[in-house]
Amino acid sequence: MNIEVSSSIHLMYVNEIQQEMYDSAQRRGTGIAKRSIEYLSKKIAEGNAVVATDKGKWVGFCYIETWSHGQFVANSGLIVSPDFRHLGVATLIKDKVFALSRNKYPEAKIFGLTTGLAVMKINSDLGYKPVIYSELTQDEEFWNGCKSCVNYEILIKKERKNCLCTAMLFVPENKKKNSAENSQQDNRYNNEQESSFSV
Repeated sequence: MNIEVSSSIHLMYVNEIQQEMYDSAQRRGTGIAKRSIEYLSKKIAEGNAVVATDKGKWVGFCYIETWSHGQFVANSGLIVSPDFRHLGVATLIKDKVFALSRNKYPEAKIFGLTTGLAVMKINSDLGYKPVIYSELTQDEEFWNGCKSCVNYEILIKKERKNCLCTAMLFVPENKKKNSAENSQQDNRYNNEQESSFSV
C-alpha cells in the first residue's frame, strides 16, 4: 500500500472519494461538510492532501485546509474505503497528513472537529487536546462549512459554543515554549515590580 502526498495523478479517484464521504456520513447519521468535486480536485492537484492506494485502487484520503491567514490548519475529510477499514489505514493517513501540515505550516495550530471516537484517539496520540470551540479559528468561512452538517441547527442554537462534535487542538511545541518563556518573563517583571514597591 502507498500513502503519499497527493498530486494530479490522484485526480482519477476524486469522484469515488467524494461519494464515499457522502455515503459514510449518511450511514453514521453525522455530518461531514459537503465538498464539491472541484474543491477536492484543487486540494489533490495542489498537494494539499494525502491519498492511500493499493495496486491502483483507492484506499483512503484526507486533506488540509488553512484558516485565519495560516494561523490554523485543519486536517479534514478523513475517509477510508470500506474494503480497507479496521486495518489501521486511518492512523497511517492521519500520521502522514499531520506531518504534511507541520511541514507546510510549522507555526500553525492544527485542529479538528469530530464525533468519531477512533479519530479522537488518533488525534490524542498525535498530541491534540480537547478544547472549547472558542479556541478554534473564528473564520466565518470555516463555520459556514458546517451548514451541510445534519447537526448545524444544534451548533447555531448553542451560539457556536459547542455541538455534537468534539473540538481538538494541537499547539506546536515552540509556541508552548514561547508562551512559557513570556509568562516567566512577566512573572520576573512582576516580582521585580513588587520588590521595588516593597523597598
